[in-house]
Amino acid sequence: MNLALDLLQAYWRAAAQVAILYGVVYGVLRFLKGTHGEGILRGLAFLALVGFTVLLVIARWAGLDQINFLLTAFLQTSVFALIIIFQPELRRGLVRISQTPFLKFMFKGETDPIGEVVDAAARMARNKVGAIVAIEREDGLKDYIERGTSIDAVVSQKLLESIFFPGSPLHDGAIVIRENRVAAAGCLFPLTENVAAIRNLGTRHRAGIGLSEQGDAIVVIVSEETGTISLALGGQLTRNLDKESLDRRLRELYANASDRESA
Repeated sequence: MNLALDLLQAYWRAAAQVAILYGVVYGVLRFLKGTHGEGILRGLAFLALVGFTVLLVIARWAGLDQINFLLTAFLQTSVFALIIIFQPELRRGLVRISQTPFLKFMFKGETDPIGEVVDAAARMARNKVGAIVAIEREDGLKDYIERGTSIDAVVSQKLLESIFFPGSPLHDGAIVIRENRVAAAGCLFPLTENVAAIRNLGTRHRAGIGLSEQGDAIVVIVSEETGTISLALGGQLTRNLDKESLDRRLRELYANASDRESA
């Protein structure tokens, strides 16, 4: 009975080790598939399995202690060489890992999207750069996101300004912020048909009001003609906001939305 248990334990350990090694090798191959590192890995694997293994066996069999020592030391330090050789692939891998849904959820609170939007709006207003940014709340904006250009990036002042920079391919459309990330740019919103609201207003303001009429989205608009900041909500337009009042209003709306979600 004890012999059977010992054999079972030994086989279980061997199977576990084989499974772990298989998983590691398979993951590395999948990770390097289609990259320059795939060919390099094949060459290194051939040298390791054929060249070093044969030399190491011969050195130990013939009692060549110095050769055995050098080969063993080289194998132990080869991990640093692999890090240097596969540096581009490792960098891309770390970026992929950081973009996994779990890590996005863990670190989604690192930035202040409201502060970034306010800073970008204030700077673009000073420079008279037109912009329109819609912030999704309970009513989804998926249809508009799918019709725009997918971005999926952290909200930042520099990103917003670069998108709306005159001459940028996406500067005429709108940005949609979803779950504290820039979901898409170059989005087109429906124009309001409210005659009283569109008097003396440009296309951006009409689009902002039009979107706010169809849901609870918050729309920040910067006029390229006057350099004023406006906020559209529920079909109503609040104009001539400064940086402080815009920041205060956006945070109030976000706080109200959080209270509704927790209720």
